[in-house]
Amino acid sequence: MAEHTRSSITIDATPAEVMAVIADFAAYPAWTGEVKEIEVLETAANGRAAQVRLLLDAGAIRDEHVLAYTWDGDREVSWTLVKSQMLRSLDGSYALAAAGSGTEVTYQLAVDVKIPMLGMIKRKAEKVIIDRALAGLKKRVES
Repeated sequence: MAEHTRSSITIDATPAEVMAVIADFAAYPAWTGEVKEIEVLETAANGRAAQVRLLLDAGAIRDEHVLAYTWDGDREVSWTLVKSQMLRSLDGSYALAAAGSGTEVTYQLAVDVKIPMLGMIKRKAEKVIIDRALAGLKKRVES
């Protein structure tokens, strides 16, 4: 990823437990406020989603897009945009590393929208997306 935003959080669970929640796309509408619908379009040989359609509704922004996922065991998952109405590109990843009795989760995201937007505003939006996602993931895994 070229220009990206990154943030980390420690979750009181093993990397496998955290990755199990990340890989459970059917549950996303229950814990990610913006994801309203989700459909796994293609599954990889490892049984995890390879391509997923998401319907997002974040108030002023409503979009449907398809993401392609690549999994590295319980260490990392990355995704890239296949198609979208509002986005030109979207590249992200969750990297997991054991940290004491928990797991440090680092979320990295780079988004490019089709409408003109100042880089500073785009980075701030990415930061909000990342922080909400990490907080939601922590709450979901630890509950």
